[in-house]
Amino acid sequence: MANKNKNNQVLVERETYEKDGNTYFSHVVKGVIRGKEVKATVVPHDVGGYAILDIVFGDAMTAELVLKPYEIKDEKTKKTVKGNSYAVRSVDTETGEVLECPVKPFRSSDKTILGMITG
Repeated sequence: MANKNKNNQVLVERETYEKDGNTYFSHVVKGVIRGKEVKATVVPHDVGGYAILDIVFGDAMTAELVLKPYEIKDEKTKKTVKGNSYAVRSVDTETGEVLECPVKPFRSSDKTILGMITG
């Protein structure tokens, strides 16, 4: 079971950490799988994405995790690969504008945990 809001959406949480005297955010999805608390770290696709994540989160410490299913067919082998890409999304309460930043699991184990949480 994932950390969800009242609309049953999976949430990405900001967690602070210190490095070299500076404070930074990590972005995690928390859940419970078979009674064990787990968390998966997500990161933007490039370094510039951290500024976009700051915009998406604004002053909030949580935002919605959005799954975007994809399907790619290899024309040579005729095999179809299916999966999910992910994004962090929020809605500006004043304007109604949807703000979104694509993210990816930090490690392969994070990808596995995300699959279990969002399953």
